[in-house]
Amino acid sequence: MTKTALAPERRRPWSRRTPLGPDLALAIPLFLVETAWLVVDSVLGLGMEVWAAQGNQAQVDTASLAYMGRVRALLVTVLILAVLAGLFRAPGTVIAHLLVALLAAGVLGHVQQQWDHDHAPPAGCIRYSANC
Repeated sequence: MTKTALAPERRRPWSRRTPLGPDLALAIPLFLVETAWLVVDSVLGLGMEVWAAQGNQAQVDTASLAYMGRVRALLVTVLILAVLAGLFRAPGTVIAHLLVALLAAGVLGHVQQQWDHDHAPPAGCIRYSANC
C-alpha cells in the first residue's frame, strides 16, 4: 500500500489558538507601553503645554483639545489591535488591549466632561443671546 502525500495544511491565523507563552509575551509589554503612553502623555504632553501657556486660556484650550485627539487616536488604535488579536485567537492580548481601551475611554470621558464643565455658559444665560 502506498501512502499519498496529504496536502500541506494552510496556516490561517484563526485556525488555531495562539500558544499562551507568545500570547503573554506580547500582551504584557504592549499593556505596559500603552498604559505608560497614557500617563506620560498626560503628564508631559498636556501638563507641560498647560504650564507653557502661562495662563493664556486659548493655548490651554488648544492643548486640551490636542490631548483629547491623541487619547481618541490611542483608543481607536487599541481597539483595532484588539480586533487583530482576536483574529489571531490570542485571548491574553485581547484582554490587555480591552483593559487599555477601558482606561483610555475613562480618561477621554473625564477630559471631555471637564471640558464641557469649563466651557458651560453661566446659569440663567440663553445660549444664543448676545450677552452669553
